[in-house]
Amino acid sequence: MLDLKPQTFELDPIEVSPVEVIRDLQLHRLKWALQHAYNNVPHYQRTFDERGVKPDDLRTLADLAKFPFTAKADLRANYPFGMFAVPRSEVARVHASSGTTGKPTVVGYTRRDLDTWADLVARSLRAAGARRGMLLHNAYGYGLFTGGLGLHAGAERLRMTVVPISGGMTERQVQLIQDFKPDVITVTPSYCLSILDEFNRQGLDPRKTSLKVGIFGAEPWTNGMRAEIEQAFDMHAVDIYGLSEVMGPGIANECVESKDGLHIWEDHFYPEVIDPETGEVLPDGAKGELVFTSLTKEAMPVIRYRTRDLTRLLPGTARTMRRMEKVTGRTDDMMIVRGVNVFPTQIEEQILKVPGLSGHYQVILTRADRLDEMHVLAEATPDAASAEMRAASGARLVQHIKDVIGTSVGASVLEPGGVERSQGKARRVIDKRGLEKL
Repeated sequence: MLDLKPQTFELDPIEVSPVEVIRDLQLHRLKWALQHAYNNVPHYQRTFDERGVKPDDLRTLADLAKFPFTAKADLRANYPFGMFAVPRSEVARVHASSGTTGKPTVVGYTRRDLDTWADLVARSLRAAGARRGMLLHNAYGYGLFTGGLGLHAGAERLRMTVVPISGGMTERQVQLIQDFKPDVITVTPSYCLSILDEFNRQGLDPRKTSLKVGIFGAEPWTNGMRAEIEQAFDMHAVDIYGLSEVMGPGIANECVESKDGLHIWEDHFYPEVIDPETGEVLPDGAKGELVFTSLTKEAMPVIRYRTRDLTRLLPGTARTMRRMEKVTGRTDDMMIVRGVNVFPTQIEEQILKVPGLSGHYQVILTRADRLDEMHVLAEATPDAASAEMRAASGARLVQHIKDVIGTSVGASVLEPGGVERSQGKARRVIDKRGLEKL
């Protein structure tokens, strides 16, 4: 695997500034962000007033806890442009979520916002090991999803060469990786596994590609999957974090030299971790729900946005700015099965511990006689695909889940290719509870 040493002379000075300097900058920018939101977004003026707080009530960073949270439901209630803080004519671009569970969440950017976004994605790419002049294979989806265009702009800002292939067309993905010889790939981790499957189907050795770095985000993934991808491709696998409501990809990124959590770009975002039940702010090091406040966004500031992602804040290492631990799951992804809380990443961790199982899986939830049932669909690797070996792998998986997670499940190990594939974010959980009688 290529040794990618950091080039400190390329770093933005703020990345390695003393913590006190970063905190002073955050306080200065946070005061502006609260006033900007209150003056220009009716939703924030109303919710601040209902809470009995004004922007001037913020005198220290801890005072942010006095202000109300923002949730995805608030964005949907103000659909399409009600959360914008500038006239629509000053919005240079609009992105939106897929809206699969209701109205899409719409976000907007001024030209300065787009410049900031590109700068932060470039910073993220550089932290991951990308360098000026490298070729980037961008397999994130383009369009209203922020991934494709966000990574594209940041790569161009870093002076990389971009191949905007987007998602899908898996055979063509492999062809262009073989022909164009990119140094870096940006893609969801689940779709990377689909690309790996296609390499194997064509009888090609993925370890012989030109790829040096893979940058993966848009869905939770485990260190076990990191190890599988790094072994399969002989490249670094690095985590990137973002969500459209706060900006898009590039809010935080792992540094390739440490891979010990994602450094949050705290000069533009103020993070908190809260108890998801009470809303109480937790101290650094405690696990809870991640909350972000934007510090510099013009078109659509967000104040204490509840991401639903579960993590904890840690001190900086490769950079001064605090790290967030890899996201272990989401509060809205949590499955409660017979009183036991289970996250998809916990299932993934146990699957990757069983020899003969690939990283492809789905969890099926059903209810019979008023009792919840969980069934895991896993997939055998080509060298462990016989019926006997699949049965043995399934039995080991059931035991692992019982021993580690504490719940009884059923498991089926399918032949290679048997689990539904994703060309973007994977559909890990299929909840059929309550649907059986419809």
